[in-house]
Formats: sequence, structure tokens, C-alpha cells
Amino acid sequence: MTIIEKIFSRAVGRDVKPGDYVWSPLDLVAMRDFGGPNVIQEYTENFGDSPVFDNDKIAITFDLHIPARDEKVACNHNILRQFALKQDVKLFDINTGVGQHILFEHGLVKPWNIIVGTDSHMNLLGAFGTAAFGMGTTDITGAMYKGKLWFRIPKTIKIVVTGTLPKYVTAKDVILYVLKNVTTAGALDKALEFSGDTVERMNIAERITLTSMVTEMSGDIGFIEPDSNVLTFLNTRTREEVEPIHADSTASYEKVYEFSVHDLKPQIACPHSPDKVTDVKELSRIEIDQIFIGSCTNGRFEDLKIAASILKGKKIKKGVRLIIVPATMEVAHDALKAGLYEIFLSCGAVVTNPGCALCTTGHPGILAPGETMVSTSNRNFVGKLGKGAAVYLASPATAAATAITGIITDPRQV
Repeated sequence: MTIIEKIFSRAVGRDVKPGDYVWSPLDLVAMRDFGGPNVIQEYTENFGDSPVFDNDKIAITFDLHIPARDEKVACNHNILRQFALKQDVKLFDINTGVGQHILFEHGLVKPWNIIVGTDSHMNLLGAFGTAAFGMGTTDITGAMYKGKLWFRIPKTIKIVVTGTLPKYVTAKDVILYVLKNVTTAGALDKALEFSGDTVERMNIAERITLTSMVTEMSGDIGFIEPDSNVLTFLNTRTREEVEPIHADSTASYEKVYEFSVHDLKPQIACPHSPDKVTDVKELSRIEIDQIFIGSCTNGRFEDLKIAASILKGKKIKKGVRLIIVPATMEVAHDALKAGLYEIFLSCGAVVTNPGCALCTTGHPGILAPGETMVSTSNRNFVGKLGKGAAVYLASPATAAATAITGIITDPRQV
């Protein structure tokens, strides 16, 4: 069996295969400040004050519009806080960070779990061997009440990545290169499994970078088999047993892609699609107005550290804006203790509170028509960060180098 087949077979108590429909119990139901108020409204309309299926298995995270920027957002936040108080469910308020990251930092994520939430990038939790899915309002509403949902077992695509990455070539460059070849529709309704010696050597932050962009391939979920470092991390966060999960060596895959990355160069996705990817050096004359380093894809401490290693002792280009956002408060504390904030502030960057930040409109830093940004996020669709603006997707290393020169820059040049 593949990983997805194993997880659902255990959950429903029988062997399943791709194409099967299953009525499966859930280990966690999550919602965020964006989408969450709609869930609460629908829940109240359908179930009144009925208790949720298990208050220990419901989590509300604030990560998008934080702190509240206007009265409407403040009211939405209040709806979620009041529901959390009434139902006695877990609430992670504006002082925490990106929802999925908060869930695994607080021990709510383990291999073999089945999790649903209102964010389309819930599937990044596949980095921990967890089957996590973004769902719509009605699905999450029903899941909160019943603790179960219907699923169709997807076929699995295997992505094998081998080779030692050159200096300043990162997991973000790997996943952009994979996207270039698989395309934004290449994994539609599929599960993915990432393997190979390159992936096996990746730390937690790098694994998250890979799985956080499965959505951009139209995939349901992307898995990486948890190694000893991942299992040790999870064991420090939860009192429950953490059990590893592996695909069988005889598992059947719909397709297998093999990539060698020993000579991979820094990659960048051009407007307006994550799979419109080329070498960074091919775009070395494009001027940039703003750089964003952060998001659920590249907001971990390791991401900030590599950016800081390039920015240290330098100033960003005059006229360029650099916005840096840690994924969580835990990451922010680690960055502060490591001296990264001093580097960022000295170079001229703006460092904001942890959260999703410049993934979509509604945040400080949105672009004006005609402006261009390099972002470490996962999407660059038309209008996502300002009408008439252009967004390039790259690694924190490329983003930091670009902030110094003001033009798209291969980090190896600085």
C-alpha cells in the first residue's frame, strides 16, 4: 500500500484502494480566522448550540487578518472567540502564527492522523506523515458535528529526488523545478509521495517547503516518510505515541517522476503561474519593488537564517521594500535569540508579527498596479497581491539577494 492507502485502511478498519469512497473518522478539525466565521454561522444554523463531536479535536487559529485591520475583521474574530469559549475548543489567537505550523508546534499533528481544515494548504502537514486536507465551509461544519467525513481514496504519484544540492540551492528551488515538470494540473486529485536521498536529508523546514506546494500541482496531499528527526520533534510536542509510517516497497503508483538535482540552479516562478519556472540567472535584469520572506512555505527559522546570512552587513537597495514575517511566535523567538532581528532591521527590512502575511490581499504591503515583487510564498496568480501587480516566487536566498541589488539576483552572486 501507499501511505494514503495505509492511513485510511487503518482509520476505517478495512483495506482500501484508489477510487474507494470511505466514511472516515477524523483526528482533528481546524478552522482559521478566514473562513472560520462562515463555518460557525452554518454550524449554528444547522445544529444550534449542540456540542461539537469532541472539543479536544477542534482547533481555531488566527493567522490571516491579524491583528484585526477593521471592524468587520474584529467582529469575525469575536465570533470565533465566543464560539471557542462556548464550546471549550482550542483557540490560538493573534499572538501565535500560521495555523498549520501552530498545530504541529502544539502537538496536534502526528503520523497516521486524518485532519481537515479551512485552509487550502492544510496538506503541508503531509511532511509529518499526516493526511491533511483543505475543505469548504459545509464539509468543516459537518465534520465538527459528526467527527467524520466522506473521502475518495486518491491514486498516488511518486516523486524521487536524488543528488546533493549545491550551495544556495534549496528545497524551494527543488519544488519549483518539480512544479515546472509536473505542472499546476499534473497531480489533480492525486496524493504524492516525495522520496530519494535528497528528500531524506531534508530537515523539517525543508520538508514543509516541499509539501506546502502540492496544492499548486492540484494535488490532494503530499507525503514524506517521517525520519528520526521528525519523530523526535513530534515526541517532544505530544504525550501520545508517535508511530512512523512508510509506504510498502511493493506499493503501486500511477506515475513515478525522477529528478537529479546535483547541478540544479536557483529557480524562480514567473508571473502568473507557479509552474512558469526558469533559472534565476535568466531574469537578472528585472527590477523589483518589494520582497516578501515568510509564509507557510518559507517562514521557518531555517528560512530566515539563510536570508540573514546573505543580508548580514549589507543594506537593501534604495527604493526597495523588504518585508519579513516569521511563520510563528516560536520562530520569532528563535530568530530573536539568534540575532536575526538585528540583521534584518540593520539592513532596512520591516519585520512584522507572525502570520500568513503577503500570501493574499488584506495585509499591509499589498502591491500597487505595475509593481513587482519577489515572494517566498507558494502562489503568484493574477490579482492575488494587488490588481495589475506581478509576483515572482523564489527561495529566501534568492529573495534576500534580490533585496540587496534591486534586481532579480542569483544568491550565489552576492
